[in-house]
Amino acid sequence: MSITKEISKRRTFAIISHPDAGKTTLTEKLLLYGGAVQLAGSVTARKNQRATTSDWMELEKKRGISISSTVLQFDYDGYRLNLLDTPGHKDFSEDTYRVLTAVDAVVMVIDSAKGIEPQTRKLFEVCRQRGVPIFTFMNKCDRPMKEPLALLDELERVLGIGAFPVNWPIGNGPDFQGVYDRQTKTMHTFERVVGGKYRAPVSVGGLHDPAVRGKLSEADFNKTVEELEMLEHAGEAFDVDSVLAGKTTPVFFGSGVNNFGVQLLLDGFLKHAPAPKSRVMGGIEIAPENPEFSGFIFKIQANMDPKHRDRIAFVRVCSGKFERDMTVHHSRSEKKVRLSSSHKLFGNERETVDEAFPGDVIGLVGHDSFGIGDTLTTDPKILYKEIPRFTIRTPENTNNSAKASTSFCRRASSRRCISATPR
Repeated sequence: MSITKEISKRRTFAIISHPDAGKTTLTEKLLLYGGAVQLAGSVTARKNQRATTSDWMELEKKRGISISSTVLQFDYDGYRLNLLDTPGHKDFSEDTYRVLTAVDAVVMVIDSAKGIEPQTRKLFEVCRQRGVPIFTFMNKCDRPMKEPLALLDELERVLGIGAFPVNWPIGNGPDFQGVYDRQTKTMHTFERVVGGKYRAPVSVGGLHDPAVRGKLSEADFNKTVEELEMLEHAGEAFDVDSVLAGKTTPVFFGSGVNNFGVQLLLDGFLKHAPAPKSRVMGGIEIAPENPEFSGFIFKIQANMDPKHRDRIAFVRVCSGKFERDMTVHHSRSEKKVRLSSSHKLFGNERETVDEAFPGDVIGLVGHDSFGIGDTLTTDPKILYKEIPRFTIRTPENTNNSAKASTSFCRRASSRRCISATPR
């Protein structure tokens, strides 16, 4: 297969949210529907229950939060997905900011009962500054939620981004039955499964299909019809170019814990998310199809394997083809290095990988000289400067949030800086 076809198959994205919005749960359910796992784990795993694939560290399992970004690579429907599960907690936000430099799109998870929360807003601004397309999942619709129209208004008013509802919730809270797909004009009603461990059985039909209609109360049905008519009268069409430019976010409703709407989100994302794109270096555009291999290190994790005290460098491939045992130029040391220990990653599991293409994330073991932000390339003229710089905390500035702020201006333009305070 040609490199162009390999590139077109790649989708590299991260999931962002405020803590407890359901990000890690959604990550696990995407793996379930993508066929990467057969049984979804529970984030708040009780004794003898499975923990999530993405939260593999002991502290993550105990606290039920993500504190380390995790790479999960799997194949689905002809695509090769590189999913980066990021920490939502603000104490570990530096890791998230670096991860966002390595992705081509983002899924933003919002708790539909709470709306836009502080950490979500901060991460959204970083994505917008980088021009990353954003897909929104309104989660926890099976709990009492804000009115859907109010949630759309909040997206546009608070975040300043256009919102296009791809589907629409049917019912609210305990009465939530499923969603109506506005593009295919079909109603998807779901059945709950114990613990949300398996795919939720779904019935698909038209809005007035008796088999589907019979599951809804008169009030829920009438409310759904009225809101859908209101959306149609608004006259807004789905604009793919606006989505790819980061000006409009497609909005999906559902419940990650009960597997409602997860399949529609996954399919809709793959249909409209971008393949790996060019990176700009010193005013020069480096296309993914460039025959010279290049990539940059966006994360380093130690002791991922409890059996070995190793150190793994996460590399986003940007151009050309990676081949195991190849020799590349290392920007920091300005020396040639041989990349012999390369791995495909899935949580804390790994397997040797012999080749990789733009969009892929690979792990390199055994290179103590590698640092975050380093470029690896067969062309020494290529040098990426993707990683944001962080202020080092000192006793003098620990209690001064203004001094501890971190600037994330990565473009020499007139656009304003977005600052965040590492904790």
